[in-house]
Amino acid sequence: MGSQVAKGSLSIRTALVLLCLLCVIGTAICFKLFRSVAVTNDAAKAISVAKPIQAPAGFLEHLEHLDEELDGGQVSGKANGHPLDPVLELARQALSHMHNEVDDYSGRLIKRERIKGVLGGEVQMEFKIRTRHEIDGKVTRSLSAYLKMIEPQSTRGREVIWIEGVNGNKLTGHEGGYFNLMRVELEPTGMLAMMDNKYPIAEIGLTRLIEKLIEKGDRDRLVGPCEVQIFEDQHVGDRVCRLIQVTHPQPDPRYDFHIAQIFIDTERMIPLRYAAFLWPKEAGGEPLLEEEYTYLDMKLNVGLTDKDFDPNNPAYNYP
Repeated sequence: MGSQVAKGSLSIRTALVLLCLLCVIGTAICFKLFRSVAVTNDAAKAISVAKPIQAPAGFLEHLEHLDEELDGGQVSGKANGHPLDPVLELARQALSHMHNEVDDYSGRLIKRERIKGVLGGEVQMEFKIRTRHEIDGKVTRSLSAYLKMIEPQSTRGREVIWIEGVNGNKLTGHEGGYFNLMRVELEPTGMLAMMDNKYPIAEIGLTRLIEKLIEKGDRDRLVGPCEVQIFEDQHVGDRVCRLIQVTHPQPDPRYDFHIAQIFIDTERMIPLRYAAFLWPKEAGGEPLLEEEYTYLDMKLNVGLTDKDFDPNNPAYNYP
């Protein structure tokens, strides 16, 4: 670029360099998953499915059995079990379903995250995700993600592509609007990529969400008891969900949250929303939102190809 600027045009060259630097600094990737109270139909579009996928045989029956293990919507004491056991069994079924039945999906993600004690604003993005495939422990298709920012206004038009293990595992992004001057490649866990993000892009997606919920549940059941409640006929957009709410009544640093909410699409056996709250700062106060992720307009098995994760795709706005 400098060779195209006439000698003596130091101020122009300097301005261009500074502009490019601002472009790089502004490339912060925003992603991750769900909200805290049910999403209203006014705020969410109808959710459609490109290829109909229903819960596997036994899943709905398992939900009914889960109800039987609850007493008035709350887990009853069991001599040889933990309140989280039936929930963890359900989560493992959902994870198996994702591995075996879902190749890719697209939609819109709304998230809020508390980072270093500060709750950020609402972030919205469109996304395409192709799931990882493994055969006998060998990865035959890498996890791939495409993100396009919608809100806030300061990030609108930003696009990010990341393919696990490709391009040195770096993501490729660009800014929107007047700052769309150059492509940048960033380490997913680097300072710029993590700016305003609680988790790196490698943590994105429904599969990883379920895995992390299982990890939390396995750890929490070793710490002590909790309360589990089930709420029927909840909605995320136009999808009917069952809400599973886990509560740790007393503050304990060994727990990640005071209240966690998981909204499961009862027909398709996928989580559509996750929200976690911390304990109130004072007795009688409101729980503090820690993080929330809501998936809307979800389409499953849409047939995504390599082109969907190529920055040179003419449908994208990469410079």
